[in-house]
Formats: sequence, C-alpha cells, structure tokens
Amino acid sequence: MADKKDAGTTKTKTAKPKVANANAKPNALQAEVGLSSDLEAIVGKGPMARGQVTSKLWEYIKANKLQSKEDGRQIDPDKTLAKVLGNEKISMFKMTAAVSKHMK
Repeated sequence: MADKKDAGTTKTKTAKPKVANANAKPNALQAEVGLSSDLEAIVGKGPMARGQVTSKLWEYIKANKLQSKEDGRQIDPDKTLAKVLGNEKISMFKMTAAVSKHMK
C-alpha cells in the first residue's frame, strides 16, 4: 500500500532577514554616477544611481506617452529624449546601452 502524504505536514523554509553591511560596496545599480546635461534634463540633477536613472527615465517615457502603441517595447523619442537615445525608434532592451553613454 502506497503512503499518502498529508497536505498539512509540508514544511516551508523561512527566509532569513538580510543585514546590511556598512562596509559593503554598492552594486552597479546602487553606485551613484555622474550624468550628462542632456540626461539631467530628463531625469533631474545627478549624480544618482543607475537604477534610479532607469526608473526616472521610464517615468518620463510613460508621462509623455513615448511607447509605441503597436509594440510597447519600442520607444519613439521626443526632441528631449532624442538627445540621449537618438532620433530613431529604439527597443527598450537597447535603451540601457544608449543611456550608459551619458553616465560618467
């Protein structure tokens, strides 16, 4: 006769809370970087963390409705954003590489 497992007896692992190390170096998304004046016109005065730049860039894109209606992964830059990304439509996957050129 096969043993049946009781559904109520399964064990779950609990995650241990992570403790921040005061001496730890920030990762690449957390380290603050300088910004070009063109990028600052979009995301605000730098320096700021790369993750924060990306977040503010998406706020700008959504507020100005710059995502393609047919394919939300495509960004159609306006005049201001074109100074950072170029004039042509760009995939959101290639956007990070274009923005990186404006970080010091």
